Amino acid sequence: MPKPMFKVDLSKRMDDQEIPGHNRWHPDIPAAFSVNPGESFRMECLDWTDGQIENNDDPSDIKHVNLSRVHVLSGPVYVNGVQPGDLLVVDILDIGAFPEAEWGFNGIFARENGGGFLTDHYPEAAKSIWDFNGIYASSRHVPGVKFPGIIHPGLIGVAPSQELLDEWNKREKALVDTDPDREPALATLPERDSVVLGQVKDADFDRIAKEGARTVPPRENGGNCDIKNLSKGSRIYFPVFVEGGKLSVGDIHFSQGDGEISFCGGIEMPGWIDLQVNVIKDGMAKYGIKSNPMFKPGPVDPKFGEYLVFEGISVSEMDGQQHYLDAHIAYRRACLNAIEYMKTLGFTGEQAYMLLSTAPVEGHIGGIVDIPNACCTVGIPKDIFDKDVLPKVGK
Repeated sequence: MPKPMFKVDLSKRMDDQEIPGHNRWHPDIPAAFSVNPGESFRMECLDWTDGQIENNDDPSDIKHVNLSRVHVLSGPVYVNGVQPGDLLVVDILDIGAFPEAEWGFNGIFARENGGGFLTDHYPEAAKSIWDFNGIYASSRHVPGVKFPGIIHPGLIGVAPSQELLDEWNKREKALVDTDPDREPALATLPERDSVVLGQVKDADFDRIAKEGARTVPPRENGGNCDIKNLSKGSRIYFPVFVEGGKLSVGDIHFSQGDGEISFCGGIEMPGWIDLQVNVIKDGMAKYGIKSNPMFKPGPVDPKFGEYLVFEGISVSEMDGQQHYLDAHIAYRRACLNAIEYMKTLGFTGEQAYMLLSTAPVEGHIGGIVDIPNACCTVGIPKDIFDKDVLPKVGK
């Protein structure tokens, strides 16, 4: 087993850990530890909400979750000899749940507190608890399904440079300024409330807290990309913006559907991850990677023989308005079509919504050139259900 280099106590919040992690991106957050290229190590992670959600049937904790606290990340990791312009090569060797915490959660956030992909249709908070049995997950809140998970970090990334951080904050503030009162907000801007900054000293704390970018979206540094196939055996090539790279990780999911549509998204859990790091000197220029990581998926993937696939096109379900090649609307329509079908199988709309966010469903862009309609699909593995879910011919 690789040496544990970042440990967590599940009974404590991130800022109370022996070595705290962080929940903002900033180049001046000190590294928690350093490693050499070629070294393997283990990092333990809290769940993305920092322990706010409990294993019970009451969705009040989802409804009132403090989103200024998320995501709590383990790290940063300083990789010796790594410089801006290099590529940091990160191999995910293994990943798993803690034996004392073999459960996870999914939820629908209330519209006024984060919302989700389908918040116009499902504006109220809901929660599902998922129990793990080896590689399988099942839920008392979404009965009738069981599926193998692809455990993965929803969030893994490197620190931005000060210049890149300033660019993020400038462009995201300009977006928010177009509709500052929107619910949910157009972007999450730097916020002093509930900030966790690792081992930052008092003299720098206020400055970094005011500048630090929220970890909610994916950006050029990687971050919260929520790619379900970024699991054990995967290799990631990160562009490096600061000395040492300063790699951080968290937001571990037992399983997730493409799109993580409920926002509280896959099956969220604390856990551990084993990583190995290497470096390609001047790799950004050498391989044309100016921003955003590239990755090679690992060989671990559940094998399903048949899917139920639902299509959607870029025509708004709210008013029938035609949009031009809008994949966001097309994927939303595909998800809504899947939910309506699952309601005929006995699921509530909320159960079906959470199932699309947690099960290893496959989302695809079928067509993005045939004006005016983009076509997106969402495919649900037929074998996750405990009954035949196909339409019956002649009945």
